[in-house]
Amino acid sequence: MAAMRSEEMWQVKAACRGPQSDVFYPPEHPERREDRDEREEAAKAICRSCSVRRPCLEYALAIREPHGIWGGLSEHERKQLLDCRAG
Repeated sequence: MAAMRSEEMWQVKAACRGPQSDVFYPPEHPERREDRDEREEAAKAICRSCSVRRPCLEYALAIREPHGIWGGLSEHERKQLLDCRAG
């Protein structure tokens, strides 16, 4: 296994690691809006308690992650944040 770069060390401390990680990404089958909202809120609740939320979000923004909840924000919320930062 390759050594982890220092800017990625936050990943080992992430609260989303483990069996609950499936709530951070949509399922492979179609998802009703209510189910998506519930799943995303469960993921965001985990993020709110995470000690590495900020580096996670910054990583997702830097790589333009197109899927899932990262740093407590959805794909759409991250795009809005990037748009605001761009001015």
